[in-house]
Amino acid sequence: MSSDYLTDANKAKLKLDKVSDSMCLAKWMQTSLHLTNGMTNSCYHPPLHKIDVDQIKTNPSKLHNTDEKKLQRDLMINGKRPDGCSYCWKLEDDKQMSDRHYRSGEPWAMDHYKNILGNPQADIVPTYVEVDFSNACNFKCSYCSPQFSTAWAKETEQHGAWPTSTPHNDPAHFQGERKVMPQNDNPYVEAFWKWWPELYPQLRHFRMTGGEPMMDKNTFKVFDYVIENPKKDLHLNVTSNFCPPTPALGDRYFNMVKTMCDGAMIEHFMQFVSLDAWGERAEYIRNGMDFGTVWSNVHRYLHDIKGYNSITFIITMNNLSVSSLKELLENILRLREQYSTTYQRVWFDTPILRFPIWQHIGLLDESFNHYFEEAIQFMKDHQHDSDMAGFRDFEIAKLTRTYRIMQQGLENKEQHLANFWRFFRTHDSRRETDLLGVFPEYKDWFKLCQQATKT
Repeated sequence: MSSDYLTDANKAKLKLDKVSDSMCLAKWMQTSLHLTNGMTNSCYHPPLHKIDVDQIKTNPSKLHNTDEKKLQRDLMINGKRPDGCSYCWKLEDDKQMSDRHYRSGEPWAMDHYKNILGNPQADIVPTYVEVDFSNACNFKCSYCSPQFSTAWAKETEQHGAWPTSTPHNDPAHFQGERKVMPQNDNPYVEAFWKWWPELYPQLRHFRMTGGEPMMDKNTFKVFDYVIENPKKDLHLNVTSNFCPPTPALGDRYFNMVKTMCDGAMIEHFMQFVSLDAWGERAEYIRNGMDFGTVWSNVHRYLHDIKGYNSITFIITMNNLSVSSLKELLENILRLREQYSTTYQRVWFDTPILRFPIWQHIGLLDESFNHYFEEAIQFMKDHQHDSDMAGFRDFEIAKLTRTYRIMQQGLENKEQHLANFWRFFRTHDSRRETDLLGVFPEYKDWFKLCQQATKT
């Protein structure tokens, strides 16, 4: 974490404290919009809540300015803590800085400090927006669900729930508020495009997720709009599996990104690529992937697209990521050496998978310690904080913290081990895969999982 980032967070804390010790600008200036089922939150910590479908018919900004958010804003202004923000409260009660300080200290939030205080109950145009337009996706990632993948939905409709202790991804679960809206008849998407002309001029960060954005017509509608209306201060981000179902779809995507970046139509384009392991292990975790296609597209992106842009690998740390972690980092280093010549274009993040809990790294035993230790040592051996190719101190620190979390373990471990075995035994049957054929190093541990089903 850079010193500038820490300084901005500390400055933000001083300003926020003038209002209250629970004030957070992200509640006003940031929003995540799950248009597939009409849910929203501010940052990603609070639970999602429903958008009022009637309100957005006359005021599309109610996609963000919901009654629930306005209630939470009022609590913050008056020094009270919204329950949904418990992630930050726990850190602060432990005398640590929280995301409330870090997020509020960023320019997209802090630049609007005075305007917010002038009229805290007004309908706000956010500057940081994340959106998923649909759940169209060609992958069935092991930790995903029908809510975010049409491939998952089709499979679950055919085979039903997964036989874990509590039935997993039961089709009945995805009804009511969780039901995905039809892609061609979605009032939340309709409201978004009505709001877009007001929203776009204020945006500083706009990120599209999914589903798989390459399979969504709205992604290309956004690109068309940006090309016709360049915005020099916009950070445009897309999260993709980088494995489009057809070459033509990939060509269309890459050509439009190239047009925006080469023409300096935006300030920065960030391509997020979800990749949790290396080679066939990555293919197993993210069922439907062709690893060769993904890695070829990574090189295509970094080689062909000019202008100011970068790529970030989202390595969602789960218990099947660990054994090939060092190999993945070795190849990320090679990309940095090859493509980060004038500025850092290749980044990665290692968030910890929390759900489903049977894929949490805390289930692994000490026989897996050496994989983490070798990966961390490799990073230390190639640490260069002033060199674009090397690993940064904060990257090493984060992976070291992840290793500690693995070593801490989990409660109710036997139950989760049993569910791992139940889930992946069914995975191999439904998807014609072979866990131990891909992960032979997990043989003894997988036996422990099977034994746990008998306790």
